[in-house]
Amino acid sequence: TGRRVDILALGPKNEILVLEIKSSLTDYRTDAKWEEYLDFCDRFYFAVPPEFPREAIPEEVGLVVADRYGAEILREGPATPLPPARRKKLTLHAARVSARRVHRFLEPD
Repeated sequence: TGRRVDILALGPKNEILVLEIKSSLTDYRTDAKWEEYLDFCDRFYFAVPPEFPREAIPEEVGLVVADRYGAEILREGPATPLPPARRKKLTLHAARVSARRVHRFLEPD
């Protein structure tokens, strides 16, 4: 899609997880792009601070509450398995981006 998610993670069963961080209700309400990410992950979550009104987050997505000390998954996102070709493309892209970032960190020149 040309967009970037806040967090792309690999789950314990090699699922591709996407987390979108929302710092406030206004931040959540002004985000018009998150639904575009649903076709590019096995599970989708919003990560919000403890004071966030949780009822604002749709039941169809996962919910993580986090602060500076930790995070807890309050609701799992529903599993929507990716097609194999898309999974391979996303996995390879994430691996390349990660490798480039590690290389830049180790070799800043």
